Amino acid sequence: MKSSSNSDWMKGSLDLMVLSVLAGGSKYGYLLQQELQQASGGLVELQAGTMYPLLHRLESEEWIRSRWDETTGRRRKWYELTDAGRNRLTQQAREWQSYADCIRALLARVIDPVPRPA
Repeated sequence: MKSSSNSDWMKGSLDLMVLSVLAGGSKYGYLLQQELQQASGGLVELQAGTMYPLLHRLESEEWIRSRWDETTGRRRKWYELTDAGRNRLTQQAREWQSYADCIRALLARVIDPVPRPA
């Protein structure tokens, strides 16, 4: 994310973000970066120095797999979800939704407080 104050939020959700983009189909690294940025409305700009170590870690966890392909004229490494990755994505999505609901409920008290009788 662009703001340094939001970087802590992003660190805790990078797996979820990348797995969710890969749920739409196989992607090579640069395409994954672009789709993540587009899907986030430009809020998430994941640099290569963060992206590739993350992809290697997700692969070592067996949540994604990779393959080399040259059919586009360039040799690119494509990444896709495994069944274990889909399960992990579903689990993380549920956890994040629950967390977001909790935060939303707490913030509703601040953003739209209930009027108190005078």
